Amino acid sequence: MSYSNKTLVVTEFVLLGFPELSHLRGLLFGSFLTIYVVTILENLVIVVVIQTSHQLHTPMYFFLANLSVLEMLYTSVTVPKLLAGLVQAKTISFSCCLTQLFLFHSLGSSECFLLSSMACDRYLAICQPLRYPAIMDTRLCLYLALSAWLGGFLASFVSLVLISRLSFCGSNVINHFFCDLPPLLQLSCSDTTTIEALNFVAALAVLLTSLLLTMVSYAHILATVLRIPGGAGRRKAFSTCASHLVVVAIFYTTTIFMYACPHDVSSFDPNKLLSVIYSVVTPLINPIIYCLRNRDIREALVKILQSPGTS
Repeated sequence: MSYSNKTLVVTEFVLLGFPELSHLRGLLFGSFLTIYVVTILENLVIVVVIQTSHQLHTPMYFFLANLSVLEMLYTSVTVPKLLAGLVQAKTISFSCCLTQLFLFHSLGSSECFLLSSMACDRYLAICQPLRYPAIMDTRLCLYLALSAWLGGFLASFVSLVLISRLSFCGSNVINHFFCDLPPLLQLSCSDTTTIEALNFVAALAVLLTSLLLTMVSYAHILATVLRIPGGAGRRKAFSTCASHLVVVAIFYTTTIFMYACPHDVSSFDPNKLLSVIYSVVTPLINPIIYCLRNRDIREALVKILQSPGTS
């Protein structure tokens, strides 16, 4: 541990990681490294394909490109430090710990807002097709994307300020593989009642606000689709939303359970698996869901690979 000599204040933390799987350290390192590299590459491919293919310069793919950028940053906040901990150093300074906490929560909040913006886009495209081009113009797309990014950072800034005021003067071992709020509160020797309550309200506000907007959008979409005559028309309308719905279901199920459900921070250890799902696995499968189900992206990628410049 690292303490100051007089006040015994913790100046760095030890990320415990997965001590129960220490005998599988090599396998864990290889698995997480592979997942991280594949996640970065597949999201990068989506961004490049959307950027270089003129037919994909539409609001839906604009938001999808933003989501891919966000996913690359989101997984890069936690996985590199996790890999370093599996090899050697498990320590992290107090300032770096707060930075990781802030970036992780702000990017997660931004994803909530971005997913709700994508749901609104699908609502306008399906329920208001004639007005859609005029409403969802470039200015509105930029405004929604910027609001999602800034909203996530602002939503997490208050938590960062409150956490920075806490005192840590006991154990410096964080029972997690990255700096997250519940294990940090468990280590603090300050009264965390107020912070826990404010964090719960903030998480509930971000998650439920964005989820409510998403659910309302899809309720209108469902009502509109059911009025479409013929099964082919309904399947086509549903196919444009299916991938987004899958991503929304996975993301919100894990994050609501982790951050919007009151629970004792001392029972945090079993939730490491959930943390792996939404911080490591979800960024990996999101591009797969979008690409495998999206014919436009597959066709655009084929054209890029078959172009003379790539030969």
